[in-house]
Amino acid sequence: MNKREQLAQWTSLVADTGDLDMIAELAPEDATTNPSLLLAAARDERYRPMLQQAADLCRTLGHGGEMDWLTDCYACLAGQAILERVPGRVSSEVDARLSFDTRATVEKARRLMAIYRELDVDPSRILIKTAATWEGIRAVEVLEEEGTRCNVTLVFNQTQGLAAAEAGATLISPFVGRIFDWHRKQGMEMATADDDPGVQSVRQIYRTFKARGLETIVMGASFRNAGQIEALAGCDKLTISPALLGELAADTGSLTQVLDAELVAPEDDWHAITEAAFRWQLNDDAMASDLLADGIRRFAKDQVALETLLQEEGVI
Repeated sequence: MNKREQLAQWTSLVADTGDLDMIAELAPEDATTNPSLLLAAARDERYRPMLQQAADLCRTLGHGGEMDWLTDCYACLAGQAILERVPGRVSSEVDARLSFDTRATVEKARRLMAIYRELDVDPSRILIKTAATWEGIRAVEVLEEEGTRCNVTLVFNQTQGLAAAEAGATLISPFVGRIFDWHRKQGMEMATADDDPGVQSVRQIYRTFKARGLETIVMGASFRNAGQIEALAGCDKLTISPALLGELAADTGSLTQVLDAELVAPEDDWHAITEAAFRWQLNDDAMASDLLADGIRRFAKDQVALETLLQEEGVI
């Protein structure tokens, strides 16, 4: 077997792309979207008809001319199209500009789910993505209680991950590559993937979750090279770019399972993350606080760019 096939024995593979043709070709279990991927798709001539479909759907729902509804309809149509190509789930992200507003995040998530219902999409196949802020995690607590499954993204340290899991999040997305980039910019040298702080972070989160019996799925994300992926073989899920999935498929070397829940010793004596502890531990972690803020800004910028594109194309 090639390394992709070996990896799939222990880990569910998720496509990190908005390219529908590529998703169909890669045949992953799940797929994920974010503002950056949706913007890239909107700029692709192949998917321009979907923009008009979004405008039509928006008018049908009684919100023609409203930009926030238009972008939500586009995101849900993209999600629907992806679900026609994967057997599992797709993640749809709440506007990053709402990352510090619990109520607005909940309302936006409810709207996205309502649009999916209009499209006759099975709600159990949708994950609503929110940023791993305290406010975003509190929104997840409400949504999960209502039956909406959530993916907490932009996770850069264990505190964020634990708070999300304790709130009942179905899945979290700890980012490997951005942690790697941050430390490399600080001058850190990493001889192997085992030395990579991004890899180490996901391993720590995974093992802590399994030790505490937390059911939240750990999905490593944001990879810079295949070595990082191989170093997390056995993680619940990994979301991987088409290029790296192709690299793994072309490699017929042997792969070793690194993470195994059955080998993790139970941990019984632990305490839930309070708001004060969350805010302090995030503040005290320069890397995590820098990358969380930067990630929110990036996604917000791409959301604005998408809105500008739709205006320039005369869709709205």
